[in-house]
Amino acid sequence: MKICCIGAGYVGGPTMAVIALKCPSVEVAVVDISVKRIAAWNSNRLPIYEPGLYDIVAQCRGRNLSFSTDVEKHVSEADIVFISVNTPTKTFGLGAGKAADLTYWESAARTIADVSTSDKIVVEKSTVPVRTGESLKKILTHNSKGINYQILSNPEFLAEGTAVQDLLRPDRVLIGGLETPEGKKAAQVLKDVYAHWVPEDRIITINLWSAELSKLVANAYLAQRISSINSISALCEATGADVSEVARAVGKDSRVGPMYLNASFGFGGSAFIKDILSLVYICKCNGLTDVAEYWKQVLKINDFQKSRFVKRVISSMFNTVVGKKIAVLGFAFKKDTGDTRDTPVIDVCKGLLDDKATLSIYDPQVSEEQLIYDLTMQKLDWDRSSSNQLLILSPTEMKQVHTARNAYEAAEGAHGVCILNDWDEFRELDYRKIYEAMCKPAFIFDGRNVVDPEKLRAIGFIVYSIGKPLDAWVKSIAVAV
Repeated sequence: MKICCIGAGYVGGPTMAVIALKCPSVEVAVVDISVKRIAAWNSNRLPIYEPGLYDIVAQCRGRNLSFSTDVEKHVSEADIVFISVNTPTKTFGLGAGKAADLTYWESAARTIADVSTSDKIVVEKSTVPVRTGESLKKILTHNSKGINYQILSNPEFLAEGTAVQDLLRPDRVLIGGLETPEGKKAAQVLKDVYAHWVPEDRIITINLWSAELSKLVANAYLAQRISSINSISALCEATGADVSEVARAVGKDSRVGPMYLNASFGFGGSAFIKDILSLVYICKCNGLTDVAEYWKQVLKINDFQKSRFVKRVISSMFNTVVGKKIAVLGFAFKKDTGDTRDTPVIDVCKGLLDDKATLSIYDPQVSEEQLIYDLTMQKLDWDRSSSNQLLILSPTEMKQVHTARNAYEAAEGAHGVCILNDWDEFRELDYRKIYEAMCKPAFIFDGRNVVDPEKLRAIGFIVYSIGKPLDAWVKSIAVAV
């Protein structure tokens, strides 16, 4: 069997690497039009960081796993073709700010139709709107030349930072297909691939439309939980309750569970925001305005939390950060990944720069080049009535941004430290050393509840932690947020 995956990104690369590892008799090719990305996959420094990924790639590469820019060759030879390309939110035109942009997806579909000379199973791995499989079938069969295509949906449920473990030991593998004899046969073929290492009871086959929708709904539910606990964190600060204790108490209820109840300054990443916007758009297109508004509130709370964090920083530091150096620890949207797509840190940086702060930013997996690119790129402001309005840092604001080689360098001479990522190394820093190198009073604003606030207060820091009882200083001078 030959498998080809179009798209060598955060999903396609790791997924195909694990399939190659667990199915040594299957030839797996990952193709992409980006020469730079494919070169990185063929090097000792992969284009993405995921714990354990390099070892798997190194073991399989050159055996039954290849990375290539020869898209046509590998697609034409494959029995199964995965489409794993980016489907970002549209930034212009019909549905801008809400609908998924299927430009890359359509290009991949047309390539399959153009170069195929034999029957194929085509698998949607990209996150797409429900009933996209119908459009895929039309593209493939419009110029099919007598070729038979079977369409499957096999959405990914990977969390960055744990993607390899999620693939090796998944909660479930979802395969959606048409409920025809041919569709069921195709689903069984893909099921047999995963059955090499996934227990049969964790491989779920459902209809195509349910599989497409399940991905959007799963991410919406996870984001909803985060926004829910983040909203309660504001109440905890106002009342003296501790959000960690509240979350632990609530999470002990078997009907709720403990996952995704860690309060923070906001969520980000390539999936949650994009998928909720897509869900909102689909609901509106189907006349379900109230349902759309319900899910939109998840994003509004997320924006509220980011804004609330920035206001707390500024108000605590005498209601101004003009000319003050603030160390930003963490730039990726979560630990154990270098992914900066839709990272909430950008919004915090923007808020602080608007008040004329000087930022010194450190992240162990984000390069200076990537950091500057993200801070200067155009960013869709999804909640504006005019959906094409974009946020971008000016050249003047960028002069206020510096990168640091480590956390100690970032904090040297700083008035405040913002911990915006839960990298393990941030828990283990010598905070007494950091305190001694900072301007006084020295502030720490913990947006991920990484540190023990009482231990830091004993050192001399003024500490603000999300959803925790407020430091006496912060409580006495902070304006209402």
